[in-house]
Amino acid sequence: MITADQLKDVLEREHALRGYLDVDAKHIQLEEEELRTQSPDFWNDAKAAEQQMKVVRELKYWINSYQEVKSAAEELQLAFDFAREGIVSEEEIDANYNHALQLIEELELKNMLRREEDQLGAVLKINAGAGGTESQDWASMLFRMYQRWCEGKNYKTTVSNWQDGDDAGIKTATLQVEGDLAYGFLKSENGVHRLVRVSPFNAQGKRMTSFASVFVVPLVDDSIEIEVNPANLSWDTFRSSGAGGQNVNKVETGVRLHYQYKDPDTGEEQEIVIENTESRSQMGNRENALRLLKSQLYEIELEKRRAAQAAIEAGKKKIEWGSQIRSYVFDDRRVKDHRTNYQTSDVTGVMDGDLDGFIKAYLMEFGGEAK
Repeated sequence: MITADQLKDVLEREHALRGYLDVDAKHIQLEEEELRTQSPDFWNDAKAAEQQMKVVRELKYWINSYQEVKSAAEELQLAFDFAREGIVSEEEIDANYNHALQLIEELELKNMLRREEDQLGAVLKINAGAGGTESQDWASMLFRMYQRWCEGKNYKTTVSNWQDGDDAGIKTATLQVEGDLAYGFLKSENGVHRLVRVSPFNAQGKRMTSFASVFVVPLVDDSIEIEVNPANLSWDTFRSSGAGGQNVNKVETGVRLHYQYKDPDTGEEQEIVIENTESRSQMGNRENALRLLKSQLYEIELEKRRAAQAAIEAGKKKIEWGSQIRSYVFDDRRVKDHRTNYQTSDVTGVMDGDLDGFIKAYLMEFGGEAK
């Protein structure tokens, strides 16, 4: 049975969340925002109306989530009081405690995702490292891991680009993930992932090390205004195939977008190249490639904002593209994140998409920084 100190901790954290989330102010704001939706001409501008409904849904989410925590904490208090009279069993108290604690930790975690981009979907691109079949197989394993994680969160996923490996696995693949806070969670995965295992492709059964890179950017929606200069755009087309080489097209529906980007601050020039093979129509692939371009340009702007806050990062390991963030050692039954030192022996669970422990550890350490 839980102690009085454990009960006190739950009640204090529930009370603190009310303040962090400013629940009373959100109730007032929700009333004001809902009044706007009752205007007779509200749906005349469908785009603006949908943005307004998004504001309403977000306010309701935070209010309802806090109410769940409050109710669970009150039920725990009642159960604790009744236990002293023998009305409630110790098992029931412990169950109430675990339920309240889970709700509190989930809401505390989501409260760390307060940046504008955290609320968006995500574009997740996986590239196999050097090493041929070994790395390409590893890249496909990571792709499956993220798909399973997304399924568990009920996120919508779309494969927008896929290139098969030479003998197994993939060379590269891009996954669009749509759902609330998708980028806020998946930004923790940005970097190089290292696999150590006895290779199934090596006749001598040697222990091999493989690498694959994961690159995550926010998936922009209509609420984000990004300017694209048409004069800097050019296109190639090619025949495309779906994941696993299926659905080979006899016409050139795949598109490759080239965008000449010049940094307005430094004058540095670079070419952004995006491939899209999701749709069976060239027009659909062009539209989605432009959306992915806007996502990448948005990420560039976000990086500038983060650089302006470099002092906040002092004394902490910077998380950047190209840094090795996590090792998956199969024969030692260990997956370890090198940024947070969080690790688990449940290798099978991790590869089946159980990433929440790693994501939470990352956000607990880095998510509270200035926004």
